[in-house]
Amino acid sequence: MTNRSTGERGTGAEAGGVVLDRIAVYPVKSLDPEFVDRAEIVENGGLRGDREYAIFDEDGNYVNGKRERAVHRIRSSVSLEDGTVHLRAPGLDDYRGPTDEAGEWLSEYFGYAVELRRDPAGGFPDDTTASGPTVISTATIETVASWFDGIDTDEMRRRLRPNLEFDAPDPFWEDHLFDRRETTVEFTVGDATFEGVNPCQRCAVPTRNPDTGEGTPGFRETFMTKRRETLPEWSGGDWFNHDFRLMVNTTVAESSWGETLSVRDAVRVGDVLTD
Repeated sequence: MTNRSTGERGTGAEAGGVVLDRIAVYPVKSLDPEFVDRAEIVENGGLRGDREYAIFDEDGNYVNGKRERAVHRIRSSVSLEDGTVHLRAPGLDDYRGPTDEAGEWLSEYFGYAVELRRDPAGGFPDDTTASGPTVISTATIETVASWFDGIDTDEMRRRLRPNLEFDAPDPFWEDHLFDRRETTVEFTVGDATFEGVNPCQRCAVPTRNPDTGEGTPGFRETFMTKRRETLPEWSGGDWFNHDFRLMVNTTVAESSWGETLSVRDAVRVGDVLTD
C-alpha cells in the first residue's frame, strides 16, 4: 500500500487506552470457540488453531451455519494441544477422540456423508481476501445485545463470533479501524501490525439462536434500524450501502506472521493507507 495519510484518527483512538481483552479461536469452522490467553499469528494472517478444521459434504461444499441450521445444535470442545475433540448433539452418543476421525460421527448426525478436513497452515477463513482475525469491542457486543429482549452479551458474542475483542471506551469503537473503500487503516496489537479493511457484512448466522438454529423474528430489521440510528461520526466511509454490517475484517502484515497476541496487549491506531 502507498500514500499514507495521518490525522486525528490515530491520536483520538490511542487516548482511550484500548487493550485486547479476549481472544477466541474456532478450531472447527462453525462450531464452538475456545478462549485463549495468547495466540500465534500463522501464515495468511489467521490465528493458530482458528478454523483449522472445516466440515465438507461430498460435493466439496462447506457444511456451515450459513447452509445447515443443524450445525447450531452441535456443542464442541477442542484440545488445541493434542487435536482431540468432544462433540455433543441431541439424539447421539458423545464423540470423544481425534478431531481427524470425527467425520463418521458428524455424518451420522447430519444424515449425509461429510468429511472433516484440516489446514494447519492458514485454516479455512470466512473471508479469504481479508483473512486476518475479526475485531470488535466488548462495548459493541453489549450495546447490540441491548437491542433485543432475551439476548444477553454472551449470547450475542456467540452469534457474532469475533476473534479479537477490545476493551474500548465506546460502542462501535472498532469502526475507527476502517475508512472508505480502496483504503485500509493500519493498527497494532502488541507487536503485530494489522490493516483494518471493512465492516463485516453479516450473514444469516447472527439472526439465529446459537444453540438451536431457530431464527429470531425481526432480528435483521431491528439490527439495521438500530445500527443506522447509532452509527458513530467516525464510522461509515462508503461501506454502508446497507446497515447489516458489524465487526471489522483485517489483514496482517507478512512481517507480523509468527508474532503472538496476548490478552492485555495495547492497541494503537495508525495511518489510513491508500492504493
